[in-house]
Amino acid sequence: MPAPLRHIETTETLPALADAVVIGGGIVGVFAAYYLAKRGMKVALIEKGRIGAEQSSRNWGWCRQQNRDARELPMATKSLDLWERFATDSGEDTGFRRCGLFYLSNDEAELAGWARWRDFARTVGVTTHMLDSAEASERGRATGRIWKGGVFSPTDGIADPANAAPAVARAIMALGGSVHQMCAARGIETEGGRLSALVTEKGTIRTKLAVMAGGAWASSFCRQFGVRFPQASVRSSILSVSAGAEGLPDALHTAAVSVTRRGDGGYTLAISGRGRIDPTAQQLRFSRQFLPMFLRRWKSLSPGGLEGIRSGHESLTRWRLDEETPMERMRILDPATDASTIRLTHERALDLLPELRKTTITAAWAGYIDSTPDGVPAIGELSEVPGFILAAGFSGHGFGIGPGAGHLIADIVTGEEPLVDPKPYHPDRLHASVWGKVANF
Repeated sequence: MPAPLRHIETTETLPALADAVVIGGGIVGVFAAYYLAKRGMKVALIEKGRIGAEQSSRNWGWCRQQNRDARELPMATKSLDLWERFATDSGEDTGFRRCGLFYLSNDEAELAGWARWRDFARTVGVTTHMLDSAEASERGRATGRIWKGGVFSPTDGIADPANAAPAVARAIMALGGSVHQMCAARGIETEGGRLSALVTEKGTIRTKLAVMAGGAWASSFCRQFGVRFPQASVRSSILSVSAGAEGLPDALHTAAVSVTRRGDGGYTLAISGRGRIDPTAQQLRFSRQFLPMFLRRWKSLSPGGLEGIRSGHESLTRWRLDEETPMERMRILDPATDASTIRLTHERALDLLPELRKTTITAAWAGYIDSTPDGVPAIGELSEVPGFILAAGFSGHGFGIGPGAGHLIADIVTGEEPLVDPKPYHPDRLHASVWGKVANF
């Protein structure tokens, strides 16, 4: 079942020429195109399905600094400001607000880990408050339980996954850029070793710059012109319930279940980290690089089924530019939900927050969270193909840091001073070691 999503009307005619083409209409792609258009570039955004229809509408909506990897934290901090500024500059509503994010725990080790992150965060100017038992239990009174402790990060917030990417796409068009739905990118053309054009199912756009922000499809697309990008996806299942519950936190995380208020007054319910690994040829290809990450998460990940093979996003096949591609056969990744996870999530949510018993399930969906071996996105120009910028592997963090990622991409393209240091994100790091790096503070 697709996640709730606002549908928008976009541009019909494909341009013959563009200063830059962005592939992928998720949150990273739309913000990249938006910031490029703001700098006066003629931009075309190409989306094989609908704007925001894959993981950008299937996530929790959290925009957080709390517990970020040290390499990702600067971008997370900048992104919060950019979420706010976008609404002011564009007049579009993404549903963003700094409601604060609230964490509860009865696990001493987990609380100690949060405290260590708090100490690290202080060194870079990020505020997060550790809560003792009395404070946590009072703030979490909707649970009716006594808690050992918790965390409240007051400057973090949430945006609305159903509206965010479509809102940014509308802003792109208002700036003079073009947005094209139901138009798959098939491949690239080069001249003298540099990018010279992007080939789509509806025609070729001459351009010297292209941004690949295609989420879970990025690795198979790069494979078409000989670029090795280690990427693997986890299928995650979540659900939403109707409005009607009162007195609940806007965004609450516990080890059992996490709850987020939606723009329509209902709530999204999810179990953090829980998912299924659907075996694919690409999974096997990069298995050695992803094995450490999967082993660290073995308690929350389970073997999947044939969903990944049926979806076609992790194929090792090569396709012709004048024939139908896997992206055209699977316009929107909409895998089957894990029924047992949906049941367990709902049961845990009702147990944690009795007020949710006043609500009913309105939707349940699954999505593919694309990851890199070290859990940090790959953002940067590929040395193999000058003019081609990769922006993928956001590892479940892309929605919150989408504005910062888009801004950084525009900085790289235009040569302006980067929003944050781009070096920790460059794709070349993923080839330095077969085992990748372990996230650290």
